Amino acid sequence: MPAIEQVPNVVFKTRVRDESVSGPNPYRWEDKTTQDIFAGKKVVVFSLPGAFTPTCSSNHLPRYEELYDEFKAQGVDRIICVSVNDAFVMFQWGKQIGAKNVYLLPDGSGEFTRKMGMLVDKSNLGFGYRSWRYSMLVNDGKIEKMFIEADFGDNCPTDPFEVSDADTMLAYLKGDKSAGVSQARAFVG
Repeated sequence: MPAIEQVPNVVFKTRVRDESVSGPNPYRWEDKTTQDIFAGKKVVVFSLPGAFTPTCSSNHLPRYEELYDEFKAQGVDRIICVSVNDAFVMFQWGKQIGAKNVYLLPDGSGEFTRKMGMLVDKSNLGFGYRSWRYSMLVNDGKIEKMFIEADFGDNCPTDPFEVSDADTMLAYLKGDKSAGVSQARAFVG
């Protein structure tokens, strides 16, 4: 796993609501660059294997959403969830979860994840290539701190979730020791 100091330069293919688009689906494609997302901002990023999956849906995303105001109080401008999923999947997942504050950033081709050195094969679960679970604090594009889950590698038989959680990142920002991963919500699927 290479240690990098800056977030990689990529173009994310996103969908944005645009009332000038006629019809029942008023969304259009919009390219967002790494510069657009990170320049001049203090950003917490967490990355996970996939939308609609158990840990991602029962704890990882919901807890960052729940603690959003506390992150803002620590000077965080934005919280971003990255997943190797397309914009349509990320939109529907956010809608189902009720995400209002965390920005769901699709890495459909996995380019950002690959350049971060975090792309792993999860074919043992039928996923193909996905992101390893991690979180990071990024200040103006510079990676200040990363929390990477243990056992990084292809076809990991488990799904470690001990350090990339919202509570660990928030404790780090506050200069405290983390009390550990919070209780998960129910997940069916």
